[in-house]
Amino acid sequence: MTEFRVCLVTVPDREVARRIAEDIVKAELCACVNLISGIESIYHWQGKIEYGDEILLLIKTQQSCLEALDARIRLIHPYEVYEFIAMPVDYGNDKYLKWIHDSTT
Repeated sequence: MTEFRVCLVTVPDREVARRIAEDIVKAELCACVNLISGIESIYHWQGKIEYGDEILLLIKTQQSCLEALDARIRLIHPYEVYEFIAMPVDYGNDKYLKWIHDSTT
């Protein structure tokens, strides 16, 4: 199993996306966050089907940072129940993975 992770977090708008991204990069909990606009989400919430425009944060980090990263996002994120999913990186450019390693605490 690899130590590197890509995390998915959705947020309601660009202001929240930037606030979270800047905070977690400055805290060295991740090396990089991509903000991907144009996400439309359709989901169950409180017994109804909901529709919403969101921004997806694509976060590159290490396994050892996941708990602190999730806790830090929890402090800022406006949703009562927010998406935080971490997926292992099975393969990557050695130099890029070293950069992730060197950029995170």
